[in-house]
Amino acid sequence: MFTTSRRLSFVTSLTAPTLASETIGYLGAFDVRNTMLMAWLAMILLTIIALALWKTKYKQIPGRFQCLMEIVVEGLFDFFDSVVGDREQTRRFFPLVATIFIFLLIGNWMGILPGVGSITIEGIHEGHTIAIPVFRSMNADVNMTLAIAMISVTMTQVFGMTALGLFPYASKFFVPPWRDPIGSFVGILELIAECAKIISFTFRLFGNIFAGEVLLVVIAFLMPYIAPLPFLGLELFVGLIQALVFALLTLVFLQMATAAHSGAEHDQSAHFVP
Repeated sequence: MFTTSRRLSFVTSLTAPTLASETIGYLGAFDVRNTMLMAWLAMILLTIIALALWKTKYKQIPGRFQCLMEIVVEGLFDFFDSVVGDREQTRRFFPLVATIFIFLLIGNWMGILPGVGSITIEGIHEGHTIAIPVFRSMNADVNMTLAIAMISVTMTQVFGMTALGLFPYASKFFVPPWRDPIGSFVGILELIAECAKIISFTFRLFGNIFAGEVLLVVIAFLMPYIAPLPFLGLELFVGLIQALVFALLTLVFLQMATAAHSGAEHDQSAHFVP
């Protein structure tokens, strides 16, 4: 059962966002954080949309809702296909990349809904009594962006190993130094680069969304009501761009993992042709 140690007197106020997400209650011994609550709401929304689309039975003559969903999916597919340039590869990558894009986009846009960051309860955070937001953008929590980054990078390796084979793909990173000292050093750099992708993905998204939170709070404090409206539009645009950048980088890395290494092997074998 969900319980909370906070006082149930809800107030509406402006509070400076903290770097760490805040605990708003407990499910048994499990901490429920405000960013986690927003992620659950985003997943519930997407589940409702998916179930509503499934109920249409994919009619030959679609209604308005089915037509809208088909436009969104087909538009995303054609856009990603223009980046990949190979329709078969696009079909393989599309479920993962489109899911990441839509989930991040919904999460980013839900972060500027009325009440997010402004509806608070009184509680203790890091030893201090503060007003804790009940709802907070899910991507303002580095744990969320880290989790999605790890999924992206891990699936890149899975697709690479599936396309090229385990040992051919691993030879990209692990080259015997007595056989090719330069190739061995380059392999280590490639391995470090793969790990660096997680850090890059995580803090790029987290930094932009957290900065947007701070900007909206500052503007709302200095000039409430009217002045924040243009910045809300800016946050909609930033949320779209950040979700798109994350998805496109994932798509490009997937393409490199499944295609670039085979090309490198071909180049290396050409040097040994007498």
